[in-house]
Amino acid sequence: MARKFLYMIAVLAVLVIAALFILRIWSTELTRFAFVPRADYAKLDPLPSGAFAGNAMWFSRPDIGKDDPSQWLPAKITKNQGPAAVFFIHPTSYLAREAWNGPLDDPDTNRRASYFLQGMASAFNGQAQVWAPRYRQAAFGAFLTDQPEGQMALDAAYLDVNQAFDAFLAGIPADAPIVLAGHSQGALHLIHLLKDRVAGTPLAARVVAAYPVGWPISVEHDLPAMGLKACTAADQAGCIMTWSSFAEPAEPDLVLEAYRTRPGLDGKPKDTRPVLCTNPLNGGASASAPASANLGTLKPSEDLKSGELVVGAVPARCDPATGILLIGDPPEIGAYVLPGNNYHIYDIPLFWSNLRADVGRRVATWQAAKKPAQTPNK
Repeated sequence: MARKFLYMIAVLAVLVIAALFILRIWSTELTRFAFVPRADYAKLDPLPSGAFAGNAMWFSRPDIGKDDPSQWLPAKITKNQGPAAVFFIHPTSYLAREAWNGPLDDPDTNRRASYFLQGMASAFNGQAQVWAPRYRQAAFGAFLTDQPEGQMALDAAYLDVNQAFDAFLAGIPADAPIVLAGHSQGALHLIHLLKDRVAGTPLAARVVAAYPVGWPISVEHDLPAMGLKACTAADQAGCIMTWSSFAEPAEPDLVLEAYRTRPGLDGKPKDTRPVLCTNPLNGGASASAPASANLGTLKPSEDLKSGELVVGAVPARCDPATGILLIGDPPEIGAYVLPGNNYHIYDIPLFWSNLRADVGRRVATWQAAKKPAQTPNK
């Protein structure tokens, strides 16, 4: 009996090792098989004019009230609100492969989007208004394939975001400062929104800062077309903050390879030079900051419905070779860490309190610059 037991243990050990080897070698192929849609692409008609006029097409906007996920706050955080209006584009929450674009009425997709907004967009609710649209997002699998349907799905999703942005601008005061933010797929759409709607326009003067987080940005091929410079000081206005978080040892190759498959905003292919990284612990003032500079990491509860702030949880260092943000040893923050020590889901929660303070400082700088000069008394 003992021999049989040991034999079974040995067999199980070999099977586990074999499974790990398969996942290691073919993880990309298995992930594609699991998530890339099998359906033919179904072209989406534009949403009706005025679709974003009411509350139905918004997860968050000023008049939604207690059901607004972006207005959640952890304990002991007060709600002193600044004057800015925030436009936040949520990350991918449609994980099925039945369609290339997620339906607007799917309960699981919307529930995940609400959790994302609670953990991410809440960092921006120190400002007067947070607007977060619903949109027919590209499926997760659209990012895992070079099939033309993947790009078609992203293009269709961007049209919804663009339409929502029009409604956002129409719904806020004409002179209000603006904060633009998004994560992952939301960051990708924000990058294009900056190029198409902000760069070289009068609107650029109203943008306090842009936070396209969790999507690599090429310094050479993307940033010049976005119309704003990278942030290099904590109190700078009119600049871009962005990062992609990995614990160490980091394995970002899959992310960076996927990033390089798409041309830059200038239409040129991307190369292996480091992507843009601005350190969220110091507002981009330097490449590295210790854990003691971390004002609070938002650690979510197991059911994702709440969370607590942990001070000094992780450091942050922009890797000069790749441009990814390194956060040291893997922190215990949740179960959704991706392969390669990729803390993508936690890009914003890791630095929740610092980001909240970062937005406030930049809004104050923007306000100070807009005040008319005082004429000295004679």
